[in-house]
Amino acid sequence: MAARKTTKKPNVSAEELTTFYREMLLIRRFEEKAGQLYGMGLIGGFCHLYIGQEAVVVGLEAAAEEGDKRITSYRDHGHMLACGMEPGGVMAELTGREGGLSKGKGGSMHMFSKEKNFYGGHGIVAAQVPLGAGLAFADKYKGNGRVTFAYFGDGAANQGQVYETFNMAALWDLPVVFVIENNQYAMGTSQARSTSTKDIYHRGEAFGIPGEIVNGMDVLAVKEAGEKAVAHCRAGKGPYILEIKTYRYRGHSMSDPAKYRTREEVQKVREQSDPIEHVRELLLSGKHASEDDLKAIDKEIKEIVNQAAEFSKESPEPSLDELWTDIYA
Repeated sequence: MAARKTTKKPNVSAEELTTFYREMLLIRRFEEKAGQLYGMGLIGGFCHLYIGQEAVVVGLEAAAEEGDKRITSYRDHGHMLACGMEPGGVMAELTGREGGLSKGKGGSMHMFSKEKNFYGGHGIVAAQVPLGAGLAFADKYKGNGRVTFAYFGDGAANQGQVYETFNMAALWDLPVVFVIENNQYAMGTSQARSTSTKDIYHRGEAFGIPGEIVNGMDVLAVKEAGEKAVAHCRAGKGPYILEIKTYRYRGHSMSDPAKYRTREEVQKVREQSDPIEHVRELLLSGKHASEDDLKAIDKEIKEIVNQAAEFSKESPEPSLDELWTDIYA
C-alpha cells in the first residue's frame, strides 16, 4: 500500500502517535479476524465491520475524559475496543459465548459496558440518537460535567427522530456531541442519491446547533475537532455536531457484496487516505519509530487478536438458565 506523504508536523507527542497507531491497528486486525470467523460460520446473524473508519472513534476517544459516555449503532466493535473493552470479551460475544460481554446473549449488535460507559450497539437505525440525548440529559441534571458522544451514520441522519432529538437537545442545552460517521454509502446507496444536501451537519442550523466537517481519515484532525466540540458542551453551550467524512472498505455488513461501487474506488481510498498508513508515515518520517518498531507492534496486536479468537472459540455457550437472567419487567 502506498503511504501518503505528509509535510505538516503533528501537534502531538511521539507517544500519542504510537498509541493512535496501536489502537487503530487493533481495531483493523480485530475486524479482519471477525470477518474470518464469520466466514467459518462461528459468528452468526449480522456482522458490520469498521475497517477504514478507525480514525473516527480513536480520535474522539482521545478527546474524551473519564466518565464521558458513548452510544452508537450496530457497527460498534471499533467503539468497544477504543473505549477499553476487552478484545476477548468482545469476540466471545460475537460468537455467542458465555465469556462475551453480554454473556453471549447479545451478539454483534447488542453489547454494553457500564464500567466503560458504553451504552450499545443498537440495531434499529437512529434509535441510539434520542437515547444519547437522554444520557446527556441525566448528566446535565446531575451537574457532573460529563459529555455524551452519540454516533450515527449518514443513512440514519435522514430519520425523523434525529431532528426531534436535535430540537430537544438544543432546547435544553444538552451536553451531547452528535457524531455523524459519514461513510458515504449508508447501507448501499450513495449520499448523493439519498440525501438532499451535500453536507449533513448544516441541518443542525435550523435548531441553532453549531457543527463542522471533519476529515475522518486523519486521526489528528478528528481529535482536534473532538476537543473543540467537547469544550463547547462542557461550557454549557449545548449540543455540537461533527460530520466526520470517512469510508468503509467492506460492504454494509458481511452479507453485502458492495456491488454499488467499484474496486478501483476502494483501492484509491486505501492508497491515498488510509488512516493507519497516515499515522505510520508520520511515525516514520518524524523518526519516532523504525520499520522494525512498527513490525513489532503489528506482531503484538496480531497475538492479542488471535488470543481473543481462541478465547471466543473455547468459551462455552450460555446455559439455558441464562434465558431467565437480566430480564427487567
